[in-house]
Amino acid sequence: MEQRRDPRGALVRPYAVTRGRTEPRQDIALEAVLVASPTQIAESRFAGHDKHRIAMVCEGRPESLAEIAAYTRLPLGVARVLVADMVAEGLLTLQTAAPATGYEERMEMLGRVLSGLREL
Repeated sequence: MEQRRDPRGALVRPYAVTRGRTEPRQDIALEAVLVASPTQIAESRFAGHDKHRIAMVCEGRPESLAEIAAYTRLPLGVARVLVADMVAEGLLTLQTAAPATGYEERMEMLGRVLSGLREL
């Protein structure tokens, strides 16, 4: 007899990591560039499995918030909360924030990010 898993479990667990928080400490745009130094990666090992995975994704190469969510397979909202926490805790470095642009420019940038993620 095949056991079927409750599909809600895949969503509940990530949000348990954020203790149910859905809003980040600071607003980080999807295209914001983040990076982790070797020291930050070492320190992230004591911050929990998910934060360490995020730091490993950013090891030696800058990644956007959208890419981090895709590589770690975390829901974007969860990744946004964890990344903002990591920046506040000094476990990730925010290299560039999103430029102050209008709606059209942000939508174009988001389209380019999504196209890049689809190619993965």
